[in-house]
Amino acid sequence: MNRFAIKAGLGACVVGASVLIPAQASAEPAATATGTELSGMTVFLDPGHQGSSEGHDLAQQVNDGRGNTKDCQTSGMTSLGGVPEHTINWNVSQLVKSSLESLGAKVVLSRQDDTGWGGCVDERARAASESNADVAVSIHADSTAQGEDASKHGFHMIIPSLPIPDEKADAAQSGGGLEASKMMRDAYKSDGFVPANYAGVNDGLQTRADVAGPALTQVPLVFVEMGNGSNKEDSAQLESTDGQLKHAITITTGIVTYLLTGSQSAPAEELAAAPAATTTTPEASEDSASSTTTTTPKATTPKATPPSTAPESAEFSELMEMLAPLLEVEGLDGLEDLVNDKNLGLVSELASTLMAVITGAGGN
Repeated sequence: MNRFAIKAGLGACVVGASVLIPAQASAEPAATATGTELSGMTVFLDPGHQGSSEGHDLAQQVNDGRGNTKDCQTSGMTSLGGVPEHTINWNVSQLVKSSLESLGAKVVLSRQDDTGWGGCVDERARAASESNADVAVSIHADSTAQGEDASKHGFHMIIPSLPIPDEKADAAQSGGGLEASKMMRDAYKSDGFVPANYAGVNDGLQTRADVAGPALTQVPLVFVEMGNGSNKEDSAQLESTDGQLKHAITITTGIVTYLLTGSQSAPAEELAAAPAATTTTPEASEDSASSTTTTTPKATTPKATPPSTAPESAEFSELMEMLAPLLEVEGLDGLEDLVNDKNLGLVSELASTLMAVITGAGGN
């Protein structure tokens, strides 16, 4: 398959992606998605943290992959608006899961809901390895203070200090894991997200030796910190439905780009090149420490009811609810701008239907 950047479509969250919309001035030819592009491929998604730790000892010591131990798990950060990280991670992962499945991928989750326990960090790494996934993605949001921290902002990918003691983990993370992490970083930058300006992050990459997941995982792993929940702007985006949707689109783009254009095309010398970031001790650990039982606020109901020609299902209603903020704020352009001059957009029949509905109704 030709190398091209892929933009995940809104409608791929529910029904298979079926239409490719080219960028405004793209020289790339348009193509049609069949829903089988990722057939035979497996993606392991780890929505960081858990809804509840009842009956479990978060301080239980587990293998950190480097001959030492660390806490089993933490509760995760809480955004400035009171939304727990585990819920943000869960919402984004569900959108990514649906998008990948619409292209034929098999998706394995580290936890099955946002209410119960999700497992210690070593258990999640073992589950990722046992899934034999083509790539694993751990989805997190960072924090740097209990309250507001206006000066620190941005996304980053955590990559492990090399070498890793376990040979299989070292091979996976020094090869595909590093490559996929760089592709995810590039997807974030291409979509307008700003790399983090703290904790030794270098162009969106942060090298660390204290995060157990990458050191224990024997398949390529991308560890995403979507933003800083202590920063007002980052927090607002992480909390909002349209912000979570934008993160999901970007994460899906990074995953699909790696799966379709990854290791076969990257020169070996590039895979072996370690990032220039200096290992530091960040202010927020692999699993941030704060906890809350606040749940994600529900999005407002869409102003317009779709006509009877649109798909009728619980999933469709949920997607319409999720799209409402984006459509109300950005109008029709909110759908059209899913593509830019560097990307093609995977847009499903549902997205096409929504655009036709909006256009026929005269827009917002």
